[in-house]
Amino acid sequence: MKAKLKAVSGSIVAPQGFLASGVFCDIKRLGTGKGSNRGPKRDLALLVSEVPATVAGMFTTNQVCAAPVKVCAARVKGGVAQAIVINSGNANACTGRQGIKDAEAMTAQVAKALRLPVGHVLVGSTGRIGVTMPMANVRQGITQALGLLNDEAVSADHATEAIMTSDTQPKQVAVEFRLGDRTVRVGGICKGAGMIQPGMSATGARPAAVPAGLHATMLGFITTDAAVEAAILQKLLQEAVANSFNRITVDGDMSTNDTVLVLANGMAGNPLITASAARKSDRGLLQAALNHVCLELAKRIVRDGEGVTRFVTVRVGGAKSFADADAVSRAVANSALVKTSWFGGDPNWGRIIDAIGYSAASVVEEKIDIGYSAPGSRKILFSLRRGQPTKATFKALCAAVAPREFDLHINLNLGRASALMYAADLTEEYVDFNKGDVSDPTTLGG
Repeated sequence: MKAKLKAVSGSIVAPQGFLASGVFCDIKRLGTGKGSNRGPKRDLALLVSEVPATVAGMFTTNQVCAAPVKVCAARVKGGVAQAIVINSGNANACTGRQGIKDAEAMTAQVAKALRLPVGHVLVGSTGRIGVTMPMANVRQGITQALGLLNDEAVSADHATEAIMTSDTQPKQVAVEFRLGDRTVRVGGICKGAGMIQPGMSATGARPAAVPAGLHATMLGFITTDAAVEAAILQKLLQEAVANSFNRITVDGDMSTNDTVLVLANGMAGNPLITASAARKSDRGLLQAALNHVCLELAKRIVRDGEGVTRFVTVRVGGAKSFADADAVSRAVANSALVKTSWFGGDPNWGRIIDAIGYSAASVVEEKIDIGYSAPGSRKILFSLRRGQPTKATFKALCAAVAPREFDLHINLNLGRASALMYAADLTEEYVDFNKGDVSDPTTLGG
């Protein structure tokens, strides 16, 4: 059964029983470099369910991971949570034992104020690496955020702003659908613009299916009023993330802080979704809604990437295995030469086939096809067929890659496996934003 999803406003407070707030407590000024020149932008958010909720999470597989990731990964195993406190401007990464103490202190303050078990409060951070948390500011911000909690859409807007770093656009989405005679909603917010190539798993460990990326973070927070068992919620989130956040790249860097958390408080009143539930279709409907929310948020991260002018969907087919298709899609999507050619509007298939060739995949030069299309279109203009240039004119190929968004099609013609990546170009603006200024040490470091 296909879910009929209706867009609604309110993002994380659209589902019943969720409250949010976002405040400014001057975290960024104390060590975020360029982010601090934007003035008093909100930098601490709070998200609370009115009742205990089942929880699921996905976390960075970077072997250097931040204190909030460590705290959350342990607590999510309990299957229940009720609040999340998030700050921007400081990643609380590479901060040692003090970082863990600070992350735990943030959750303890929220738990005490709301009279919750401390293990039911989660934490997320994003910003500069290697800087100790300014806890006096953070404590003040949490107190302020607690007093502003409500279920109005503007509060979701404030929370969304509070988790942003180099983002230029807020990223929010919410949908509703029917489960039997009940209306269920799923809402989400996220942030991310640089240091983007998430590869998350349920524990932060690296399964074979998750690429080992290199290292600004992506954070995603999702709410739903569906009633769903924690173990099932975790499986649903894993599938949704695998096909969304784990399929994007801006610069090929995996963050120390990547996190996606979902709270499901059951206030919609639908029959509990379990492995043995009578209504098997309910699980599929909730999966479709989660998939939609995660994918919409993930695409918005790429479109808002630092300096990005083009959004390219790299579609690889005809591979011997998914691992091969994945390897090719990532090699092409992260090639600096390919990405700069996209920025210049240059249909340089030579750079693309070069990246295909040095990937870890099994490929045969004489079988490779490369082409371009409008987003989602089956009408492909091929620049290469069976390893040889086609008769397509340079003018026509340039026109195919001129739009802000287009699809790149690669067929290895060796099997039936496929994969895709949502990717971005590489611009002078990205370099300028990230190069630092040696005359101003506050812009350097993590």
